[in-house]
Amino acid sequence: MSKRKMVVNLDLDEKYIDEIKEVAPDWEIASGKDTDELQEDLKGAEVILHWKKAIEQTVLEQNNQLKWIQTWSAGVNNLPLEQLSKRNVSITSANGVHAYPISETIFALMLGLTRKIHTYVRQQQQKQWEHADLKLEIHEKTIGVLGVGAIGLETAKIAKAFGMKVLGVRHSGKSTDYVDEMYTPDQLSDVLPQCDVVVITLPLTDETTNLFGKEQFDQMKNSSLLINIGRGPIVKEDELVEALQSGKIAGAGLDVFATEPLPEDSPLWDMENVIVTPHTAGSTEHYTERVVRDVFIPNLKNYLEGEKPSKNLVDYDKGY
Repeated sequence: MSKRKMVVNLDLDEKYIDEIKEVAPDWEIASGKDTDELQEDLKGAEVILHWKKAIEQTVLEQNNQLKWIQTWSAGVNNLPLEQLSKRNVSITSANGVHAYPISETIFALMLGLTRKIHTYVRQQQQKQWEHADLKLEIHEKTIGVLGVGAIGLETAKIAKAFGMKVLGVRHSGKSTDYVDEMYTPDQLSDVLPQCDVVVITLPLTDETTNLFGKEQFDQMKNSSLLINIGRGPIVKEDELVEALQSGKIAGAGLDVFATEPLPEDSPLWDMENVIVTPHTAGSTEHYTERVVRDVFIPNLKNYLEGEKPSKNLVDYDKGY
């Protein structure tokens, strides 16, 4: 009888491979980051750790064994969800792994804008000793967190250390620690006029695509900041550019964009009131450890007991 097969679709440190083998000693485990070399293994894989676009055709057309995919990212919008749903493939995400690094990035962007760090870095390169009209504080201000999952909750927690009032937006509207007032998405127009900072931590779904545009920018304060670490297509980028150029909002910290890499001709590159980072908000020294040890291995143990992997199980209807 042939062994059950798992493909680890990246170059994982041997210590993590050993930990996986300890949980599943009878399995055949193929690993490596060269997708071409894994093509044959992918055809018979029951479990795949780390989805890449390059494996899609092989998996959909030649694999009838697949039962479970563990992604390396929190977002799953790059997977062929419709086809995988029809085949009843379980998907678990890396949701929660990013709470610390992304919340730190959110405040780095926020403080960078309010304390003009990006401006001073430019001046440093030119050896200029000039005051950059520095005046904004975030203490005691109001922050709106759109998407109160693991990242949003950690952001709210940190915001309280600055004495900020925290407004949250989540599907359920269910209250939680560190959030002073919780709203549902249909109440967004009640939230935006109150906020000094609006943080988007939402996943990309049919519902959130183009959620943020001119109407929303018109509802924000002229002095407010937008931080987007969710997904680029949540925001109508041309309308964001217009809002920044016209002074409808004061500035933006952006880690995600409608097209990535951000095209060289995008006006966002050269704006004094914008900080651009290249979709790296979730990067951390602890990333691999958290995905493998905190999410994948606990799910693998459940799976081998005949249960569905439950940690970060994606709801196909919601798209996350």
